[in-house]
Amino acid sequence: MPDREKRRSSHCVEILLLLLILLPVKSGLAGTREGGDCEELSLQQAVTVAMENNPGLAAIRARYDALAAIPSQQSSLPDPVLSLRALNVPTDTFDLDQENMTQMQVGISQKFPFPGKLALKEQSAELEAEAALEQVDEARLDLIKKVKKTWWDIFYLQKSLTIIRSNQDLLRATVAAARTKYEVGKGLQQDVLLAQVELSRIMDREISLINSIEKTKAAFAALLNRPYDSCFQFPISVALDLPEVLPVSMLQEVALASRPGLLALQKKTVAARTRIELARKDYYPDFTLGAAYGYRQDFPDGRDRSDFASFMLSMNLPVWTGSKQDQAVAQRTSESLATEHKIRQFRDRIRAEVSTEFSEYSSSAQQSEFYLTSLIPQAEQTAAAMLKGYQVNKVDFLNVVRAQLALYQYKITYWRQLSRAFKALAGLEAATGASVYEGSLKK
Repeated sequence: MPDREKRRSSHCVEILLLLLILLPVKSGLAGTREGGDCEELSLQQAVTVAMENNPGLAAIRARYDALAAIPSQQSSLPDPVLSLRALNVPTDTFDLDQENMTQMQVGISQKFPFPGKLALKEQSAELEAEAALEQVDEARLDLIKKVKKTWWDIFYLQKSLTIIRSNQDLLRATVAAARTKYEVGKGLQQDVLLAQVELSRIMDREISLINSIEKTKAAFAALLNRPYDSCFQFPISVALDLPEVLPVSMLQEVALASRPGLLALQKKTVAARTRIELARKDYYPDFTLGAAYGYRQDFPDGRDRSDFASFMLSMNLPVWTGSKQDQAVAQRTSESLATEHKIRQFRDRIRAEVSTEFSEYSSSAQQSEFYLTSLIPQAEQTAAAMLKGYQVNKVDFLNVVRAQLALYQYKITYWRQLSRAFKALAGLEAATGASVYEGSLKK
């Protein structure tokens, strides 16, 4: 009798634990709000919102606007100088008609840089502004890449969460089957415990995935300049066809011809060479032309005094060339060389990015197709057959669990590889700065 009561108590505890495990995870664990207050964002909508609201991109655009206002300033002459003078005023009486040379003078002067300097300054400023405009396009490509990659990360994580919850239902059915067999004396207690452990592991994975989704959504909101706790929903139906892309050799050529960042550096190089020419112009003097009119009061007896007119031509003398002009030319030459080195470095970076993203895209596309058409259908058939075999005592319970876990893992891996392919495609578009699809080279 004591043994029977002990077994009954143990059996009740097992059933209670099983019921607790079988309870579905409450939606509150998801940390995501589901309902009409969430904003639905397709991939293209997310890109559009980021283009309009991202503060980083807005800052780079503002920098271009600032640089675009410089060329006209650089091409303008310095402001003329207006002068008012009282000349040769006697200090004993301060009488303006006492001395013949006393006069009140008004003059104006204008500085003229050596011919060619203003044009070179304007050209350098225009090239810097054009380079800034290319940098706006470079930042735009980088932002689009980040938005798309983050969007696909969330898409993959949500698909994984759906699969995990579906697999929980499948494992619950398996646990129920094991429990039924155990209760009628045809199954083993360890089968029930094994199923419970696997179900608990999947529930733990669900909690981890929910946390990853929330963190990724916070990063996504930052890209869109939205509050970190903004609620986003993704479309249920998404186009999942992977396009054919150009060969990698052609993509390399397109990238080297179209990448805005490289074009910006090339224009900066031309601007640096222009500044070298400008520094050499400083070996020549600048000129200042001026004219003045001097008014004299009449003699005390009423006779007229002639007024004076004065003219001036002056120039600076570049005599400290060793410490000024020579050093300025050396400085501008070094700056030009630094920009040329950056161009070579950036070209190597472009080639590496294109090759890496192309390899990732090709590999992920092939793997996702293999999982979808081969591994997953086979795993589904295997899992279904194993479960039926277990129900009629022809298959070991451990093999049933293994088959279900394999199916669950294959499905998650498929979505991971598919999202990697789309992320690599976004990276390839950003790396080339142009269309990467077969039959199109339009920027």
